[in-house]
Amino acid sequence: MKAVLLGTTAGGGFPQWNCACALCVRARSGSLPSRSQDCLAISGDGADWWLVNASPDIRTQIAGCSLLDPGPGPRDTPLRGALFTDAELDHTLGLLTLRGGAGLTAWAPEAVLHALKDQFDLRTVIDGYAPVAWRSVDADRSFDLGGLRVSAIPISGKRPKYARSSTVDGCWVVAYRFEDLVTGGVLVYAPCLASWPTGFDEVVAGTDCLLLDGTFYAESEMGSATGSSSGQAAMGHLPITHSLAELRRFPHVRRIYTHLNNTNPVLDPASPEAAELRAAGVEVPLDGTIIEL
Repeated sequence: MKAVLLGTTAGGGFPQWNCACALCVRARSGSLPSRSQDCLAISGDGADWWLVNASPDIRTQIAGCSLLDPGPGPRDTPLRGALFTDAELDHTLGLLTLRGGAGLTAWAPEAVLHALKDQFDLRTVIDGYAPVAWRSVDADRSFDLGGLRVSAIPISGKRPKYARSSTVDGCWVVAYRFEDLVTGGVLVYAPCLASWPTGFDEVVAGTDCLLLDGTFYAESEMGSATGSSSGQAAMGHLPITHSLAELRRFPHVRRIYTHLNNTNPVLDPASPEAAELRAAGVEVPLDGTIIEL
C-alpha cells in the first residue's frame, strides 16, 4: 500500500486567503511552508489510485504528484475515483475539477450521497459531463479496491452547513480503514473527529498508521488567533489537547495529525506545541509525504 498526503490543512488552506493571523502572515512571507487543503491519494497495487476526499486544490495537488501523472495514452489516468468521508464542501468540490474523467467511481455514506443530490446537487452537474458510478458505503460491509480491503468506520452525524435542515438520519461522517491484502498493512484515515468514538480504541490498536483530525490545537484557538466568536465546539473537531492523551496510549502505531486549521500553532515546527507532539512521537508531515505499508 502506498498513500500520498496531497494536502494537510482544513478548509481555506494555509495561508487562508482571507486571514491575516500571525501564522498566515508568516506563511505568506515564506518563513513557514504553505499547505493545501486536506486530501489523500491511496493505492494497493501502484496502478489504480483513489482519492480520499477531493479538495478544491485537487488540480494542483495531482499536478504536483508524479505518481498520478496521466498516460500512457493521451487521456489515460491512474485515478479511478474517490471516497468521501463526509459531505463538506472542502472535501467534495474537487470532484468538479475531475468532470469528464471516464469511468470514475465515488464511494460515500448514504447520507452523503443524499446531500450531494438533494441539498447541493453536485451529482447532476458531474454526471452532465461524464457519468460517475455512485456507490454507498456502510459499516456492515467492506469492499475491495485494487488490492485494498476498505471498511467505513462511523464517526458522527455532523451535517455540513448547507444540509443543516436535512431530515436524513444516519452516519454523515466516516473514517476509512485500508488493509493491504498482500502485506497486511493497515492505514486509517480520520480527518474529521468530533469526539473519540466508542470502539475507536480497537480501531487504533489494530492500525499501523493513523491519520487523525488535528484541526485545532486547543478549543479556544479560533477566538485567540482571529478574534472570532466561533469556537471549536461549533465546528465539531476534537482539539489536539484532548486527542493527544488518547494517542499516547498507542506508541506502536505511526500517528499523524492532518486537516490542520490555519490557526493551529503546530504548523510552526519551532513552537512549544509542535515540540510536544514530537516528544510524544506524533507527526505533522508536510504536503507530499508518502507512506508505504
